Amino acid sequence: MNDFASLKKIIEEHNSFLLSTHVNPDADAIGSEIGFYLILKKLGKKIRIINHSATPYNLEFLDPEKVVEKFDENTHSSTVNESEVFVLLDLNQGNRIASMENAFRSFKGLKVCIDHHQDTENVFDYVFGGTQYSATAEIIYDFIEETKIVELDHSIALQLYAGIMTDTGSFRFDRTSPRIHHIMAELLGKGVSPTDVYDKIYDQFKFGRVKLLGEALSTIQLDDSGNIAYMIVTKKDLDNTGASEADVDGFVNYCLTIRGVKIGILFYELKDGIKISFRSKGEIQVNKLAKEFKGGGHTNASGIRLFNTTIDDVKDQIISAAKRYL
Repeated sequence: MNDFASLKKIIEEHNSFLLSTHVNPDADAIGSEIGFYLILKKLGKKIRIINHSATPYNLEFLDPEKVVEKFDENTHSSTVNESEVFVLLDLNQGNRIASMENAFRSFKGLKVCIDHHQDTENVFDYVFGGTQYSATAEIIYDFIEETKIVELDHSIALQLYAGIMTDTGSFRFDRTSPRIHHIMAELLGKGVSPTDVYDKIYDQFKFGRVKLLGEALSTIQLDDSGNIAYMIVTKKDLDNTGASEADVDGFVNYCLTIRGVKIGILFYELKDGIKISFRSKGEIQVNKLAKEFKGGGHTNASGIRLFNTTIDDVKDQIISAAKRYL
């Protein structure tokens, strides 16, 4: 049970807020932070949203007023220091905001976490949410519903719908409960168009993204058990297709569409190392697999970032580690 009255009190007793979310934000990250921004805006608060990563182009429709800023240490240092409350949404580890981590850790005001992931870092003054939630956007919905702090209007409903829809895998993941459908019905009642939201997020990709997906699918391999599938995306692939880092989001899920595969892995080459995404079926806890390499996430969806290494250096080690979870 969340003490949302405490979150309401924090808002009432402070005037300036800084909001941020994790690197390579998804719709739940953007939707929950803009949804929370709209709550604060209705209450006349001073708010800035500053993220390490730029907003992916297919999510820009959630930010028509362009309130989300990309972090620049030279221009934003004073902004961080001037804020009274630093709120991280859809993450619970300081290192997940990358270039903003130092500013966060040295922040002297209140540090608040609103999140639904496991293994929260012991660095926050207040934590709201929990792993029982399907999405961070659902936490924001409950906060509004319980405290009646503002009226749930179309602008907020759009953000929350996008976050919940995507983080439930379009309502196919385990946490898609009857209650989730009741919540979504209320959001639709505020005028949200499910067709429009889905189209903008999933059916308006750039041509380069589709070309990159083709390249990635051509690399899929199975391990000797046939229970693990993995794919590789390189920097050269991005250059050749004109795609962006955000375009890789969701590729790993194709590994799980292969009959018999229980764990899917994506190896993605970065400028300073690699990113590895894990997906699994059933009770296979790939978050524990990720934790072995200082990563994290959900039971069936997690990831890690490794610096100053290559895919060839770690691929066999990662696959061998994954086999222990079958």
